[in-house]
Amino acid sequence: MSNNVLPAGSPWSAFSGPNLGYVLEQYDLFLQSPEEVEPELVELFQAYGGPVFADGQQPVATAAVTGTGDYKKVLAAVKLAESIREYGHLAADLYPLKNRQLDTSRIEESVFNLTASDLQAIPASVFFANVPAGVTNGKEAIDYLKSVYTDKIGVEVAHLQNPEERAWIEAQVEGGTFKKTLSADEKKAVLERLTRIENFEKFIHKTFVGQKRFSGEGLDTQIILLDEIIKSAEAKGVKNVRIGMAHRGRLNVLTHVLNKPYDMMFSDFAHVSNDLFFPEDGKLEITKGWTGDVKYHMGASYTHDSGLNVKLAYNPSHLEVGNPLVIGSVRAAQDDVSETGVAKHDPSNAFGIILHGDAAFAGQGIVTEGFNFSQTAGFKTGGTVQIIANNMIGFTTELHDSRSSNYSSDPAKGYDIPVIHVNADSPETVAAVGRFVAEYRAKFKKDIVIDLIGYRRYGHNETDDPTVTNPETYKLVAKHEPIRALYGAELAEAGVMSADEVKALDTAIYAEMQAAYDHVKEMAEKDEHVTPNMPEELKIEFPEIDTKVDAERLAKVNEDLLVFADGFEPQNKLGKILAKRRDAFADGKIDWGHAETLAYATITQDGTPVRFTGQDAQRGTFSQRHLVLHDKNNGSEFTPLHHIEGAKASFSVYNSPLTEAGVVGFEYGYNLENQNVLSVWEAQFGDFANMAQVMFDNFISSARAKWGQKSGFVLLLPHGYEGQGPEHSSSRMERFLQLSAENNWFVANCSNAGNYYHLLRRQAALLGTEGVRPLVVVSPKSLLRHPLAAATAEQLANGRFQEVIEQEGLGKNTEAVEKVVLGTGKVMIDLAERVKDGEGLDHLHIVRVEQIYPFPAQQVKDIIARFPNVKEIVWVQEEPKNQGSWTYVLETLYDIAEGKKVRYVGRPAMSSTSEGDGDSHKAAQAKLVNEALEK
Repeated sequence: MSNNVLPAGSPWSAFSGPNLGYVLEQYDLFLQSPEEVEPELVELFQAYGGPVFADGQQPVATAAVTGTGDYKKVLAAVKLAESIREYGHLAADLYPLKNRQLDTSRIEESVFNLTASDLQAIPASVFFANVPAGVTNGKEAIDYLKSVYTDKIGVEVAHLQNPEERAWIEAQVEGGTFKKTLSADEKKAVLERLTRIENFEKFIHKTFVGQKRFSGEGLDTQIILLDEIIKSAEAKGVKNVRIGMAHRGRLNVLTHVLNKPYDMMFSDFAHVSNDLFFPEDGKLEITKGWTGDVKYHMGASYTHDSGLNVKLAYNPSHLEVGNPLVIGSVRAAQDDVSETGVAKHDPSNAFGIILHGDAAFAGQGIVTEGFNFSQTAGFKTGGTVQIIANNMIGFTTELHDSRSSNYSSDPAKGYDIPVIHVNADSPETVAAVGRFVAEYRAKFKKDIVIDLIGYRRYGHNETDDPTVTNPETYKLVAKHEPIRALYGAELAEAGVMSADEVKALDTAIYAEMQAAYDHVKEMAEKDEHVTPNMPEELKIEFPEIDTKVDAERLAKVNEDLLVFADGFEPQNKLGKILAKRRDAFADGKIDWGHAETLAYATITQDGTPVRFTGQDAQRGTFSQRHLVLHDKNNGSEFTPLHHIEGAKASFSVYNSPLTEAGVVGFEYGYNLENQNVLSVWEAQFGDFANMAQVMFDNFISSARAKWGQKSGFVLLLPHGYEGQGPEHSSSRMERFLQLSAENNWFVANCSNAGNYYHLLRRQAALLGTEGVRPLVVVSPKSLLRHPLAAATAEQLANGRFQEVIEQEGLGKNTEAVEKVVLGTGKVMIDLAERVKDGEGLDHLHIVRVEQIYPFPAQQVKDIIARFPNVKEIVWVQEEPKNQGSWTYVLETLYDIAEGKKVRYVGRPAMSSTSEGDGDSHKAAQAKLVNEALEK
């Protein structure tokens, strides 16, 4: 039988005669009793199936003779080829400093008992679906595979579960995608780019001696990589590219990718206002806060002539923590929130690029948090391009102390993500990788990792001497020519440019930078050194916003929420609970989840989209919310908020992965990108927010002051002492209060569902204004269904958010009041239960502080002033004395008291947040309630 009867790329094409007959017999046996078949054949049957014609019919063996036992050579050759594809990266020329031992042990012919003559006897079609030009036999095929898999790239795809995906990548590698020859003009353009990249670093190094810049030298080609990815995106009609990175190399990215002019960048080093050098074409945008930040944390946005917008996210020195913000901003740029229902997601609108350090990629868990949610419904973006800017070193830490894996990229393989390693000293290969990853993302809509392997020319920063801790590495660095020089010499040797032309280009670009700096020095005299100030709109502590809703409209919304799709049957118990909401609306017993749902419904009617996520956001951790209903018969979902008459915007609610830092960052990034969306995240329990503390510290509390980044992001943190132990009592509100300053956010602890309703509506109304700021809500657990925390329809329709609420039944005899008790949250309902109608408590008045920050000092002061005989002001809280609000409010209370006694009532200072058992909790809670009320 002729070999060409079988499809190309199948090992069976090498067989005919008795060998083919033998394989057919073994395949029949494999189908019945695979354990009786030789392991080598089992592997091939599993990979390729049995021998078939090109038209799908099984062949019939002929009498042709090729020699018994030859099939084993074919099997060995196929395994060798697969081993090259799988392990060639271990032998690839990936390391510019040549400081890693290469491993060829898995790709040598001798390991498979093969000789050159054995391979020459095998057709090339055994190894390829499409045989490369010039390859005629197995020996040439193996040599070709080695040439592509051990060159300047290393490909890891054996772990991929989708065979189509793996085959496509291998076809790109073997089809010459990474060996495309550039034209002379393209080569010259690459050299010019490298010359600018190097001279920018060199000029700053010489001109601003000792100033930190966190140079990207040694990985100069990361700019080339970004160039190609962005150009490919532009050609595909992508509208937005979002980039995230830490500080190393950031200044070069700002300058050469975001097009921040040289003089504008140099002015930052020269301490001259960069506003003097702002381009007039409007393509570059930079936001600034009033406290500011170091230059290598700043971001920018640039719009190309095509309309493509490229944005580099602002980022603190906490390396990888900005990753989820970038991914969230991409999702926001992809979502259409203008219509009712869930936001419409189109991943072709935008994509993200994240640059990681090698030590950080392997070491920071937030990297894998992003991988984990990258394919989930609420958080997928159609693939993020993940670039490891691989210096092969940490601050001073060598690889063996940095990780337990071979490559820093290895964590990605657990998430079915391909990895492409590339030598950073090969600019043309790097450019090809950039074009390839853009194609991959467009086709498979998945993340991909590029491990750009280079080195770090200087220490961790420009004042650091790396020879102290890494002498061997830096001996190699000292001898190694920069990539510009290497590539320039390569072009000169190839006759693309002369050596003199290469030198002249270098001299001209350096002179261009000198001229830019001379311009900065000239303009310095015009610099008025204006100190930025907080926006006036942000100085308003208590914005007066009308949050009323017409009563008839509200009643209609309530009815809409109780209408299900035809044939939809909720679970019996839940159906009854929801049905009671009709009566609750009429009876004035609207509980927390009901009021919240009405708030979201009216907010979308007002034209503001809502995005709500959390680990159990759809149902609610305490089974209080039920935004998404499930049919009891078939599990189908129904979202009542998608069917509100008059709604003008989307409502999206997603259960999130068990990831606090990553999801909080994602949602905050989403809100930064689309500031007109009410973005809400709820912790399963308030203390779970501990895992996202870095997001609160470095972004949410401070980004407006540092970088001018506006946000109306909402955090819901379930909090309250119900005897559930230390981990499910406190949301650690003291940490948020400690971060409170400059009206950077609101911190509220509502005790009433109606007040919460108006708080959400106030927050939605602030979106898109200069006065917008995040909102931290210390939300309840036991109050979710407590009758004293319920709202009335009248309150929802005609009320407003009240920063303070006075306890009904108290304070009627103003002359008799000697003690004013202040507090916040659930403990105030504990007091209200005891107060009832106030009988026997003429000595007492109770004031609930619903908004702790900014603290409503004047309102509280005015209330106290009504009682001329007040002797003491008491702050009561259920949290320990060193936690909760006490330490934050103390100074303000002294100011308000004007000489009156100020006293604390609550648990003593504790190292834990609460008692560990219910009985101890009840005793402590009863004690503090009694003490607060006593005369």
